[in-house]
Amino acid sequence: MLKVSSWLRWIALAIVSLCLTIACSQQPTPNTPTTGSSPQSQPIVSATNNWVGYSGHHVAVGKDFFSQEGLKVQDLYFQSASEQITAFLAGKIDMGWFTSGDAVQMVAKDPTIKIIYLVDYSNGGDGILGRNIKVPQDVKGKTVGRENILFERILLQAYLQKGGLTEQDVVIKDLAAADAAAAFTAKQVDVAVTYEPFLSQAVKQGGGEVIFSTKDTNLIADVVVVREKFLQERKADIKAYFRAVDKAVKLLNSGDAEALKISGTKLGVTGDEVKEQLTGVKLFDLEGNKSIGFNKSNPQSLIGNLELTAKGAYDFKIVPQPMKAESLYDDSVVMAS
Repeated sequence: MLKVSSWLRWIALAIVSLCLTIACSQQPTPNTPTTGSSPQSQPIVSATNNWVGYSGHHVAVGKDFFSQEGLKVQDLYFQSASEQITAFLAGKIDMGWFTSGDAVQMVAKDPTIKIIYLVDYSNGGDGILGRNIKVPQDVKGKTVGRENILFERILLQAYLQKGGLTEQDVVIKDLAAADAAAAFTAKQVDVAVTYEPFLSQAVKQGGGEVIFSTKDTNLIADVVVVREKFLQERKADIKAYFRAVDKAVKLLNSGDAEALKISGTKLGVTGDEVKEQLTGVKLFDLEGNKSIGFNKSNPQSLIGNLELTAKGAYDFKIVPQPMKAESLYDDSVVMAS
């Protein structure tokens, strides 16, 4: 999607499927409960990676919102989603912030994993470039540059379906986001799936335009996942955790300079850069989770995203069997908050 942090984040997704089958090694290990201690007395081990959408967690840590809620939170930060996934599957993380695509693949490995919170939607930060493409049907027979990762394939599929097409109707070149944009600029492909900053750069340099994007859609989502055992044992603490995150998200959505700076320090960029990156992201607070995220009647709900993502994962042979959206999430914490 956007700038430095998202570049690293989406590059990591290219090797996610491989890492799902690799045992975790040399990862941070949470505190081991002492004999006789209750689960509630232990820190919550919460993990993110270098994606700007996870700023709600970073700000909650930096502003001491978790401690104000009476929580001890062990903050783990990974440079790639693949490392974070490996650690979560190895049982080293209590709460993990991931893409919904990551979550679907993880649930396929461990059905006790549940999505419990909607973090964000891509809101224009991902898109499809085209040259001389007026309607989706015009893409038939064209050469398309896109990376063979779930979220990009779902984005392309959503556009092709508008014209009654599938990937079988185009010529696919497997190219990473930056390479796809560069190939588009060089007129080596007719269509390219990419994200910011490559999306805007290619429009300026390649003589084309954005023919489809995630603006005002729920096509690409980020979520928080836990295991069922942790959810049942720590439900009160999880509610407190999201109360803290809610405060942080409200600050970020209001453009609070201190909050933006805290996030920037974590991500290695300036507060102004965080602000710019967040223009392509829709962050959700608790109310947004209730009214949109887990509201089945809302066409922009997370449930709709999960149905699309699960179907794509199976259609593209990323998971071995069909998965129902209802099996992927638990909205009890959000609805009770």
